[in-house]
Amino acid sequence: MTFFPLPALNDNYIWITENSEQKKIWAVDPGDASVVKDYCQNHGVTLAGIILTHHHWDHTDGVPELRNSYDCPVYGPESLAPDKVTVPVRQGDTITINQVELMAIATPGHTLDHLCYFGEPEHDAPILLCGDTLFRGGCGRLFEGSPAQMLNAMTRLRELPGDTRVYGTHEYTLANYRFAKAIDPDNQALEKADQDAQALRQDQQVTLPSTIALEVQTNPFFRFDVPHVIDHAAQLLNETPASDLVSAFAQIRRAKDGF
Repeated sequence: MTFFPLPALNDNYIWITENSEQKKIWAVDPGDASVVKDYCQNHGVTLAGIILTHHHWDHTDGVPELRNSYDCPVYGPESLAPDKVTVPVRQGDTITINQVELMAIATPGHTLDHLCYFGEPEHDAPILLCGDTLFRGGCGRLFEGSPAQMLNAMTRLRELPGDTRVYGTHEYTLANYRFAKAIDPDNQALEKADQDAQALRQDQQVTLPSTIALEVQTNPFFRFDVPHVIDHAAQLLNETPASDLVSAFAQIRRAKDGF
């Protein structure tokens, strides 16, 4: 199963997967209906369904128009039903797309209703549709949830198979890497990942998807238990390094917020 991005708004990606035989697509977090409708018109396909990860407007604003145009189901958090979501999804529920099951993983933190979707296609690498929970080199701001909740989400996601393709929904990579290098300065894998991402952006290419293996090596929000990462984050805040993981994660997040 392959997803590809439709750039939308300022730095969003609407991830699309297409069944070429049926001439149908699925869209993830369509914040702009026109982008999806233009793709359908230009490629002679129709919208079979929508998946939502959380309630923020830049992930959901296109839903009413798309539902009206294509009369398609919308899967997502219960908090969005019945206004936008027609099929509420909870932790552990599955959605079948093109014969691939995607399992919902509750990841409160960025928002309280946030869901990620994990699938293991039979003949392809696993996939993770992670909205604003996990980015290449970063994670979402804690607008509603707590550091403990986001730490639980990061712990859960970093246990997924290393070859899992990570489909975040914003092009934040270069900014994330600038912060990551500030608190993990001797990380050679991070330095190479940054160089690779810069080359992609200079060529006007997308830096996503990432992989879980790359995030384990380079993402400070997956490296919340690495002592020198904690120390450098505390230094940015002029604080004493935290002595427990929740507080350490909170320091890393606050250091990024103020970076």
